[in-house]
Amino acid sequence: MENNSQVDINQPLAATAVTGNENKINALIDNIEKVIRGKRPQIKNVVTCLLAKGHILMEDNPGTGKTVLARTLAGSIADSHTGNAVFKRVQFTPDLLPMDLLGTHIFDDVKKEFIFKKGPLFCNVLLADEINRASPKVQSALLECMAENQITMGEMTYKLEKLFFTIATQNPIEMEGTYPLPAAQLDRFSMKIYFGYVNEETEIDIYNNYLSIGQNLEQIQQVLSREDILALQQEAENVFVHGEIVKAVSNIVRATRVHEGISLGASTRSGITFLKCLKSNALVNGRSFVIEDDVNEIAVAVLDHRLIYKNKEARQNSLSQILSKEMDRLSKLKLY
Repeated sequence: MENNSQVDINQPLAATAVTGNENKINALIDNIEKVIRGKRPQIKNVVTCLLAKGHILMEDNPGTGKTVLARTLAGSIADSHTGNAVFKRVQFTPDLLPMDLLGTHIFDDVKKEFIFKKGPLFCNVLLADEINRASPKVQSALLECMAENQITMGEMTYKLEKLFFTIATQNPIEMEGTYPLPAAQLDRFSMKIYFGYVNEETEIDIYNNYLSIGQNLEQIQQVLSREDILALQQEAENVFVHGEIVKAVSNIVRATRVHEGISLGASTRSGITFLKCLKSNALVNGRSFVIEDDVNEIAVAVLDHRLIYKNKEARQNSLSQILSKEMDRLSKLKLY
């Protein structure tokens, strides 16, 4: 994964390209903020995950704006063919079946044959709402589409859209009627974030302006095209990563496997996902290269949900101890 090519980070042409990308990304974030107030860091995380070609899991109590964020993101993206990015919302419930997501074969009376009727997974932005209220069988139906961008039904394999982004929400597992996601499912999410409540000032502002905020959602402007998002995803792949930062990712991932407070550490796939998210986080922050701050900024969101801790105290301290040690090493190198 190491990129050893020499990159002049001060080159004018490169700076111009980065500025153009930054303007597009900020336009998307600002547009979402018209509806989702006081949550810019979380919005940036969602955009980071989108540009990394990943999927994101958001956990929090109902009513914090997770669903509205997904709708606003989809409404901000235009499609040259349909006019809008295709957005589908699936409410996960205990009686949901895999065919409710994937689709099913139905008999065509005219053609006298079975045809495949596509399910809601054939879209650009999928909101899997309260994913941990569905059974493990339904949860596992998402595995192939999130990992390989395709769906297999019988002997046929159907490709999903090039732009396919899953935003899943889940309630805290202590809530009644929830099913903890298995490790294999959690590993398919590039990032997991906690949405949280807004501060008092922002909450009062929302109460005073909830009507206009609702109108903003209904009249959300399309600020980027689907092609813009695909181009930004490609730009994220081209972001420069210093060899020492690649080493830092390796050190962090490997340390999770031997830490005394962690029962199950991160996989190699976790490290690859970490690198992808580092690149897109740098792009979201207006840079064509990854710095140490990127590592510290997104490590918990990328790795924490993939680890199995031995107890609650270990959950609070283990990853932070690993990160602190590696950040100290990086700070002494003075890469940039």
